[in-house]
Amino acid sequence: MHKLSVAIITFNEESCIEACLDSVAGVADEIIVLDSFSSDKTVQLANSKGAKVFQQKFAGYTQQKQDAVYLCGNDYILALDADEQLSAELLANIQSIKTNGFKEAAYLVNRLNFVGNRAVKTCGWYPDKKIRLWDRKKGAWGGQNPHDKVVMQHGIQAKQLHGDLLHFTYPTLEDMIKQADKFARVAANELKHKNNFYLILKLAFSAPIRFLKSYFIKRGFIDGKLGWLICFHQTREVLLKYFLALKYKWS
Repeated sequence: MHKLSVAIITFNEESCIEACLDSVAGVADEIIVLDSFSSDKTVQLANSKGAKVFQQKFAGYTQQKQDAVYLCGNDYILALDADEQLSAELLANIQSIKTNGFKEAAYLVNRLNFVGNRAVKTCGWYPDKKIRLWDRKKGAWGGQNPHDKVVMQHGIQAKQLHGDLLHFTYPTLEDMIKQADKFARVAANELKHKNNFYLILKLAFSAPIRFLKSYFIKRGFIDGKLGWLICFHQTREVLLKYFLALKYKWS
């Protein structure tokens, strides 16, 4: 039976870290928490739950998550954000495949995102498929900040797991707006090296296309006012990141 390491990065996560750690307690052989010098009780709470806590300056989402993987003692990694939890069904599925020995190099999960206590399955938010369980010898964190992802070696197909990864990302609508602004600025800093023509085209066309896709094709309208607000602020984030990329480029 393979052993499993859980890898989590944190910064001021005292409101959610205990629930996250409790959700993986039944399947983790070790839990690694890489903290970016939290000023709240995150470190103390993680230690109290038996996690091995390390600290370093935040290196960007992709590098920070990969650094957490480097700290793990086992090859099979289950990566979570601090505001995520395994559903009972997902936990049971991971326990089962772990007991029988991991047969695949990578496994996909469906992430179910919440605004407050409300699960959102429209607006393109579900199934938010992610590779979160994999053999680190055959894959690593990649992608473009802030939208990191696990990238596997060529030809590897990830197997779908049953159950949801519960993502309590936005306690309030205000948190959703703040996160959209933050991600837009991070993405703009990554995009500012693109040529002007590319950025102007993206600024002109990407935002309206995103709204049409999220609100109509992905049925955001079904969720009423909440669906409208989610689609509006998703669109605003896209518009803002290309506007800021041009601003940073020209400043």
